[in-house]
Formats: sequence, structure tokens, C-alpha cells
Amino acid sequence: MPYLLRNLTLDPGQDEAQLPQLAARKLGVAPTDIVSFRLVRKGVDARKKGRIKLVYTVEFSLKGGRKPALGGDLEEVRPTEPRRFPKVSGKGPIAIVGMGPAGLFAALRLAQYGLSALILERGRPVEERNRDVARFWREGVLAPESNVQFGEGGAGTFSDGKLTCRVKDPNTGYVLEQLVRFGAPPEILYAAKPHIGTDRLRLVVRNIRAALLDAGFEIRFDAKLTGIQGEGKLRGVVVNERDEHPCRALVLAPGHSARDTYAMLAASGVAVEAKPFAVGLRVEHPQALIDEIQYGRGSHQGLPPAEYQLAYNNTETGRSAYSFCMCPGGIVVAAASEAGGVVVNGMSGYRRNSPFANSAVVVNVGPADFPDPSPLAGVEFQRLLERNAFGAGGGGYLAPAQDVLSFLGSGRGKLSSTYRPGIVESELAQLFPAAVSQTLKEGLLFFDRKMRGFVSAEATLTGVETRTSAPVRILRGADLQSVTLAGLYPSGEGAGYAGGIMSAALDGIRVADAIAEAMDH
Repeated sequence: MPYLLRNLTLDPGQDEAQLPQLAARKLGVAPTDIVSFRLVRKGVDARKKGRIKLVYTVEFSLKGGRKPALGGDLEEVRPTEPRRFPKVSGKGPIAIVGMGPAGLFAALRLAQYGLSALILERGRPVEERNRDVARFWREGVLAPESNVQFGEGGAGTFSDGKLTCRVKDPNTGYVLEQLVRFGAPPEILYAAKPHIGTDRLRLVVRNIRAALLDAGFEIRFDAKLTGIQGEGKLRGVVVNERDEHPCRALVLAPGHSARDTYAMLAASGVAVEAKPFAVGLRVEHPQALIDEIQYGRGSHQGLPPAEYQLAYNNTETGRSAYSFCMCPGGIVVAAASEAGGVVVNGMSGYRRNSPFANSAVVVNVGPADFPDPSPLAGVEFQRLLERNAFGAGGGGYLAPAQDVLSFLGSGRGKLSSTYRPGIVESELAQLFPAAVSQTLKEGLLFFDRKMRGFVSAEATLTGVETRTSAPVRILRGADLQSVTLAGLYPSGEGAGYAGGIMSAALDGIRVADAIAEAMDH
């Protein structure tokens, strides 16, 4: 019988091979009495600066089926039966639009039911996409269909690859296990704050593609959804303005930057609505400074690059400012997908070994801030800010930037950024509506009270961060189908039902389950 034991601690740098002995001591048994042992969770307790601890939860069994006294940090693991997937006979073709987490995991789940699908990806395979993105960062030459937003793997492929998720879902473990199966580092199964890293994500995506091809899926790249066929009930899709494909079910997982797809859906009578999101800037510090603030002075050997999560709320205005997509040991990247607009984002490799840390600092905006009441007004709001940034940078996708002290009007600091193709010093407050700029300033000052040194001469802001989540929601009912077009299953972040890799993957699985259930009946 397996058991969970919590709150085993080691000092940073101590060998994890000591954990079985620590567990035996805490249980009052001999180390040889422990017959199975594995890590379930590993985190950092940094509440006491200078006395940082690594905290573990482990699963173990005792020799001879012995039963320890339960309670406190010890509990029994209740076995669960593996889910069985009945084979579903296909009753009409299935299509999937988008090869981000929602689309890929919808496909993997459909395969468990014995189903296959035509997968349509507007961008290119990740190998070609990587070259296109590298050229954009190096030369400022944007490929509109192959960039940080579009292409195999989705926008998350060029990110930190965070796998944190606030949603309690029984499929969470399955998603992590599949990611490891396809090449993600095994520690994501037990890390308190798991991440894959952009470099490992590209390998994972390639391996998932190979598995889907082996399972009988057809994958078409450079295949943009340009039309939906059917009135009240889906009949098929149009690709690249000319190719028609019949389908009974469509997983629509276009990503949060598929603005032309949103416009096509609205024009076709599919119900969509504007939704709130957040906009702001990306702040960059030396990683050593963040380590010192979070861990205290001294050696940080044996500790991961420090992270932070900060939030400020102005109860009078209803505005909030918060950190988003924090990338320890990362870089700031150019993330535009439309000509004439500058967008920034953050990215880290698996080792998080850049000497800089960055995070978005963003402010909530909603329909009241948008230029008109139309469902696509949030898209136009994003475009306006991105064009403002492009103009401030002087073209060539140079990003407007400003040191934090100058932005706050409290001095002058050093201007330095990892962003490529490069930066141009600018007055960043002028890029946003006054209420957003004011809340950004209030938020930064509040963050400095929580993390002394956050407002620093070494901190640089670049703009603009606008692609935090979809500006549109494609409305769906309890059966996960569009409320206006049966057979259309909006899914993932681009449909307005997820935020990040994990929640998008989980939503893709839910949609695939719904399709299988509908076809089985």
C-alpha cells in the first residue's frame, strides 16, 4: 500500500539521495523497510531569507505491507482505476484547426477513442518556424504566418513553457505524463512550479506530430481556415480561400492572435463576444538582483533562478496591475504577428541560464475601454497599442523602451534589454490610455514595497505586451459546441476558455471527450 509523506526538507545543494533516510527517520523505521520510493512534489520555501529550504513530498511503501500511523504529514494513497476508452466508430470526418496545446491534446485524446482527424495549421512545422522567428529577431523581417504566434506548437512554444494551472482537473497528471513521454524533462511530474523551456518544447511538439501521423492523422501546414460551411449545423470548412473539406465536428483552437479567424467567424454568424484581457509592458532585471531580493544575500547554489508573482489592486478605480508570464533566466522577445505592430513577450530555455529575468506587468482592460461595442473591439484596441509601439520604435520592429526610474519620474537608470532586433528610448506612458499608464506606475511602486529593489536603476521596461489572452470569446454551450453552429467546438486560449499551456491542453481534452460522446450516440 503506498503512502504520501510531506514536509521533508533539505538545504540547497544537499543530495536528494538522502531523502529515503530522512523519510525513514521521520517514520521511525529502518531505511531498509522502505521498499518503494519516488518524488511527488518538490518546492522552495523562501519565507526566511538566508535560510532557504527545499521541501519535498514523497510516495513510499513499507516492507511486508506494514501500515504506518496516519495523520499529520502522512496519508494513504488511494488507488485509482485507469480510465478505459471505448472505441468510437467515426460518423463523419473530424477536423482540428490549430496545433497549439488545445489542438494537439484534443488529437491525442481522439486517438485514444480510435478516432483520427485532419489537422489544419496555418503556420509552418516547428523546424521551419524556428528559422523564420530567428530571422525576424535578427533582421526584423516578419513572416505573417510563421512567427511567435502562429505555427506548430502555438504561441507557448516561444515562452518559458510554464505548466502551472489553477484548474483542478483529473486529466492534469495525464497531460504531464504525455509531455514527458514526448520529451519533456521528468521533473515536471513533481516540481511545484513545473516548466519545460522553449528549447525542450520544440522537441516535444515534433514528437507529438510523429505520434499523430503514426495514429493515422493527416496534418496540413500552411493551411489557414478561411471559411465555415453550414447554417445551424456544420458541414465543412474552407482552407486558404479555395480548398473545401467536409467535416461533422471541428475543434477550433486557433490561438489568441487569430484575428482574421475571429472576423471570419463573426461575419459567418458564429456567436462571439468581446472579453476582458490585460495590456502593459515587460520589465527586465538582472537575475542576480531578483535572486538576492527573493533568497537573501549570499550563495544561491542549489537553488533555481528566483521567480516572483505580484499583484496590485486599486479599489477606487477597479484597475489591477500584476506580473504575468514571469521568465527567470530568460529574454524579452519580439512577438508580432501583423505588419506595423510591435509586441513583446518573454521566453526562457529549460536551464533558465540567461543573466536576466523578465516579466510582463499588465493592467486589466475590458469592453468599457474599447473603441466601440462590437465583438471585435478588443482586437482593435490591441492593434492601436501595437501600432503606437511600432511608431515609437521608429520602424523595423524596434521596441520602445524606458528605464523604470524614468518611467516613474523618479530619476534616471540604465537602459538595457535583451530584446532583438533592438530598442529605442521612448516615453512609454504615452503608448496607453492615461488610466492604464497610471495603474502601471502605481503597480510598480507597490511591487517595490513587496520586493525592495524591484524599482531599480537596473530595471528596463519595453512595450507593448498585448497578447496576454484572447480579446474574444467564441460562445459555446454546456455540450461545448458553438451556441449558433452545431458541430463547431471552440477550444483553448484562442476561443477564450483557457490561459496557458496546461489549461489549454485540458480544454482540448474536454472537447475531444465531448466529440467522442456525441459520435457514440
